[in-house]
Amino acid sequence: MTMRLWVLAGALLVAGGEAGAQGLESYRFKWIGANGYRLAGGMAFDPAAAGDDGLIREDAVECFFIEGYRHDRPLGRWGLAALREETTFYLEFDPRTRRFSLPSEEAPVTQGWNMDGVGDNCGAGGFGFNVGNYAQDICLDNRLIADSQIDPWTELRAVPDPGLAMPDDACRGPVLMMKR
Repeated sequence: MTMRLWVLAGALLVAGGEAGAQGLESYRFKWIGANGYRLAGGMAFDPAAAGDDGLIREDAVECFFIEGYRHDRPLGRWGLAALREETTFYLEFDPRTRRFSLPSEEAPVTQGWNMDGVGDNCGAGGFGFNVGNYAQDICLDNRLIADSQIDPWTELRAVPDPGLAMPDDACRGPVLMMKR
């Protein structure tokens, strides 16, 4: 790749966080876990990308981030720009009711935001969140934090926030193609 293309790629990635949410519906959400654990985050998506059932799923989300805290001290964060093939990212959201889906027999894990149902794959030094049929909880540094767990059927809602500023790591990066 030539130097000019590297500079262009870098400029596009930097602009992605700011410009990535333009024209999309934005929502913010929070979660209160046990023992002083909490999470705050946001997402943006094109409502036209909803499935036939009206639900927004992970592939329709353009921007997404979560930030974890314990007793108001930052624990970690994760943004969609860090999404890789091996990253767990399940999301199901109903914009009509403003609720994230909860577990059922058909879907025992409905939300996996950089965390699978076991809770050991959020990355070294990483942070993640999960809604599964056993609990809602967080992962920190590749470890399930059992102290954070609450009832899996605790309602998880989001509220529209058209002015939500997305952090630089919240939005999917542009797909850059290069000729070989």
